[in-house]
Amino acid sequence: MGMKKILIFGYGHHGRHIANGLKEDGYVLTVVEQNESYCQQAQKDGFDCILIDMGEDAEILKLRLEQYDQIVCVMDDEHYNVFLTLSLNALMEGLNIVAISDSVHVTHKLRLAGAKRVIDMYEVSANRIHNILHRPIATELLKEFVTSKDGISFMEMEIPEGSFLHGKMSDEVNFGHYDVLLVGLVDFERHKGFEFVTAGHKHHLDAGDIIVCMGEVEKLRIFKKMIAKKDV
Repeated sequence: MGMKKILIFGYGHHGRHIANGLKEDGYVLTVVEQNESYCQQAQKDGFDCILIDMGEDAEILKLRLEQYDQIVCVMDDEHYNVFLTLSLNALMEGLNIVAISDSVHVTHKLRLAGAKRVIDMYEVSANRIHNILHRPIATELLKEFVTSKDGISFMEMEIPEGSFLHGKMSDEVNFGHYDVLLVGLVDFERHKGFEFVTAGHKHHLDAGDIIVCMGEVEKLRIFKKMIAKKDV
């Protein structure tokens, strides 16, 4: 049996990380984009990328969807993922479509649109914590913390351009002041993928880095808006 062939729609923030992760796992990937600069980036990263107008059914059909084992919708605009899922299901029955979401509302829409599996980005973050933290005591403490408090969740957020976090070291920012806990991050300077802060490395925070924080859902949402500010 050959390697699984995957067609991935989107090479933006989520798409790029997911594509590179799948490539490392040995899957054969073809990327589809409608943004020329994202497509060029995918090609630069070593992927076969097809530039199309995703609003045109005829162009989607030219992709020969039936040849792929799985289709992954990871457009930056999650509502576009809903549109794509609907379009793909309308064009061909029986497709194995996976889509990402970071809200309950979008997750519900994706399921109605026919996505076989919806990956909730908060859930993915939580699973990372439980799966990668192998130390039993730490894991049990974490489980206790999560299950004993209402509304505790994890959120991935990208540090935007102009953020007050840009240029700071991870250990000099008092995340507790904002009622959130920094759990880990993807530091693009280190090229190490996702790392937990418990790994002991000091990280230089830069615009474009992705941080994962834990806290009450509303506090996380407030903090996500706050990091877009230059000064706090």
